[in-house]
Amino acid sequence: MVNYRLLALDLDETLLTGDKRITDETKYWISQAKKAGVIVIFATGRGLQRIGYIREELNLDTPMVLVNGAEIWEKPGKLLARYFISRKDIRMLHTFAVDAGASYWGYSVESLTGPGTWSDEMFDRNWMKFGIRHDDCKVIQEIKKQAANSTSLEITSSSSVNLEFSFKGISKKSGVGKVCNLLNINMEKVMAIGDNLNDLQLIQSAGLGIAMGNADIRLKEAADEITGTNEENGVARAIQRYIFGLNQDIQKEMSSLGDL
Repeated sequence: MVNYRLLALDLDETLLTGDKRITDETKYWISQAKKAGVIVIFATGRGLQRIGYIREELNLDTPMVLVNGAEIWEKPGKLLARYFISRKDIRMLHTFAVDAGASYWGYSVESLTGPGTWSDEMFDRNWMKFGIRHDDCKVIQEIKKQAANSTSLEITSSSSVNLEFSFKGISKKSGVGKVCNLLNINMEKVMAIGDNLNDLQLIQSAGLGIAMGNADIRLKEAADEITGTNEENGVARAIQRYIFGLNQDIQKEMSSLGDL
């Protein structure tokens, strides 16, 4: 019997290596979790446009929590919920980015859009997430300070040099909560793995919140456990230990026998 019913995985710097691959060992242990009845889902800042090939690679037809919880899919092709940033806030965030000389991007229903393809028409679209990036952390902090005056924005980040905005109250935590309601699963039966601050609320609320070895120090401090890095099969190690209850000696023995 496995210890958790639902496994919620971040993608970048968690499931994926630095060159955006899923290791064979991680694929193997995800498949073992699925065979044991664990529901494996993504809880990612990525939008639908950038998760298809990963879902296919892992052969997943499960619910997905995308764009930091602003878009939730019950299964491929069946939308459960979307939450939009107000158009007023999109104009404000766009102005902040342009005035600061920062790069920016957004996920709307129609597309993933950046500065190269942004036009006035974009302000009439429905946006689920808006991101701003600048290599100077002081610039990022100043933008965050300005945006904090809004009462309708959720502010988080997936690195020290970016900010990610959603509608107030929307997060990976709220998205996984909706999936749990759909599947009649208690959050205590959720194991969540992530690496950065957009994972923080989920890591804190899951039955078991695990930080990657390469995670932001603040996430590590909030997590229940810490696993290996994304280059060290950290997700695979966490599945072995916390879903199947295998200790490190057994893990090493299985690896040496070529079971992986």
